[in-house]
Amino acid sequence: MNRSKFKTFALATFVIGMAIALITYPQESLEASKIGLSMWWEVVFPSLLPFFIVSEMLIGFGVVKFIGVLLEPLMRPLFRVPGVGGFAWAMGMASGFPAGAKITARLRQEKQITAIEAERLVSFTNASNPLFIFGAIAVGFFGNPNLGIILALSHYLGNFCVGLIMRFHGPYDKKSIKENSKVLPSLPEAFKALHHTRLNDKRPIGKLLGDAVITSIQTLLMIGGFIILFSVFNRLLLLINITDAIAFFTTYFLQLFNLPADLSIPLISGIFEITLGSKLTSQETQTQLLHQLIITSFILGFSGFSIHAQVASILADTDIRFKPFFFARILQGFLSSIIALLLWKPLYVDYLTYNQIVPVLQTKLTESWTNTLWDTLIHYGPTITLLSLSTYVLLYAARMKKI
Repeated sequence: MNRSKFKTFALATFVIGMAIALITYPQESLEASKIGLSMWWEVVFPSLLPFFIVSEMLIGFGVVKFIGVLLEPLMRPLFRVPGVGGFAWAMGMASGFPAGAKITARLRQEKQITAIEAERLVSFTNASNPLFIFGAIAVGFFGNPNLGIILALSHYLGNFCVGLIMRFHGPYDKKSIKENSKVLPSLPEAFKALHHTRLNDKRPIGKLLGDAVITSIQTLLMIGGFIILFSVFNRLLLLINITDAIAFFTTYFLQLFNLPADLSIPLISGIFEITLGSKLTSQETQTQLLHQLIITSFILGFSGFSIHAQVASILADTDIRFKPFFFARILQGFLSSIIALLLWKPLYVDYLTYNQIVPVLQTKLTESWTNTLWDTLIHYGPTITLLSLSTYVLLYAARMKKI
């Protein structure tokens, strides 16, 4: 059997197995899909939609090109990507997965970056947003806001290190890097680039805004499907004991790093889906907090196959290859875990030991703003989602009438 036939057989077997499992466990599958839908409905959709719409408009109006000219001397020497990559990096950290991939794909479609530059860029511009790290994981799961600082620093520093390493991906053009690093930021040149970009995009403002809303919501609908699918898939793996079987081998891997075997199932769950893996890790109270922190940092860095599937779907419309992104996620998982281990003593143990009063005050302040933002998002998220979907239906219907 050749490789192509084996792949066809494996995929068909997998899909058939999934269908049989869904029929066997209908109630559990329904509950898992509700959990995934709730996460998308309450948090993912309302938190990502504004960033997606704004990023589309900024690209259309030429603001991203303006930023790119100013950031060229910084981004090119550091990461070997054009200055517009700075916009994708910032938006990716602020809004969370998979905004970095979405913006990178748009920049490639606009031909503002090459395919190799896009592969470098997408490898380090996807990250969890601060609200998820502080609000959901540190406060919601662990009940310990002080962990948020370590998780956030290890995650974003890991991203930065991945960007520095991935600069070696692809052919090396030393002359181009040296020339671009000598160019100083110029406001007149940046404004000129902004103006030309806006003129080249001949869409009126109304159509540009409509396109931004429609494409953003379509992307979010796709993301919602993946979240629900992997929520069900993760639950089915637990029910049919495949997770336990994989955990048998994962235990030996954890022992190589002196990590407890109890964290093997949370690690496997996190490899498939971030939220569930982080939650299960926080519930392993028989293990040390440091070990839980290391595993959670790895899960955040790797991002989970659910995020990988979303990114792969977004990149499928371009010539950007998925393999560099996958390699970068594995790399960041290990880097973030190492950074979390290094930050544990100075930022947590020593801080709590020598500053007994300050952490109490800081914990209350941190817990206050993260809880407020998170609760507000959960409370008003469904309303925002419903209104946005209604707007999408109206805009799409109006477009279809014109055709």
